[in-house]
Amino acid sequence: MKVVRMDADPSEVYRPEAGAEHGKLKTDYRNYTAGPLLDRVYNTYLLMHTHQTVDFVRKKGAEYGACAQRRMSIMEALDLLDNVVDESDPDVDFPNSYHAYQTAEGIRRAHPDKDWFQLVGLLHDMGKILALAGEPQWAVVGDTFPVGCRVQESVVFSDSTFHDNPDTENPLYNTQYGIYQPRCGLANVLMSWGHDEYMHQVMKFNNFALPQEAFYMIRFHSFYPWHTGGDYMHLCSNEDLRMLAWVKEFNKFDLYTKCEDLPDVTQLKPYYQSLIDKYCPGQLCW
Repeated sequence: MKVVRMDADPSEVYRPEAGAEHGKLKTDYRNYTAGPLLDRVYNTYLLMHTHQTVDFVRKKGAEYGACAQRRMSIMEALDLLDNVVDESDPDVDFPNSYHAYQTAEGIRRAHPDKDWFQLVGLLHDMGKILALAGEPQWAVVGDTFPVGCRVQESVVFSDSTFHDNPDTENPLYNTQYGIYQPRCGLANVLMSWGHDEYMHQVMKFNNFALPQEAFYMIRFHSFYPWHTGGDYMHLCSNEDLRMLAWVKEFNKFDLYTKCEDLPDVTQLKPYYQSLIDKYCPGQLCW
């Protein structure tokens, strides 16, 4: 894999913008107590938290780990996201392809010197094409969390959606560490299955020429209980804690660029195609 030299820790350089973006206060994002989409969001998480078990995650990892489903380019996969609306997202109700460009453009404005980072913005939700391959949305979208250990409080709806998950009654899985060792590292943790895990596998299988920071951002951008809730630190290695600053930096663009002002995709495509050609060209295995 190509090695890309990194600059200073972003937590020492960049700070989240204050105030509001697109006329919406930052405190209004990720509202899981009220809103027109709340019933849809809650039902998606209820199914997710009922069925995401250790056995299920291992099964899906094995099913998709060989990336033998199909071959296509990044841009072809991105076009497929025109047909995906994330049923776990309380903030938007438009196709995920637009969100990809919104995120990438937000990063491009703030980090014009880091084209690899901009590309991560475009790629980060591409794993949601699983929803077009017959997977239910609860196995594709939403916040992620480790399976095989006790669910932490900052997991969305944790107090009302896990009552039918069999792992919560299994003494192997329902303690603080469960099947893991202290500070074992997130690379050794089974995360709930979804678009993050799938896209991370695709990137590794196809040897994307991106830095390790990019792989962390893709795999853990939906791990809100960690990067925002501050939970699961007892499982983290020193490397995880170092990478946390980069995941946080990515998160502010993933979250706060969401708005109904949709980008002109036709105008943006040539630039992002050039980044694809640089870091992950051609027909890829999915």
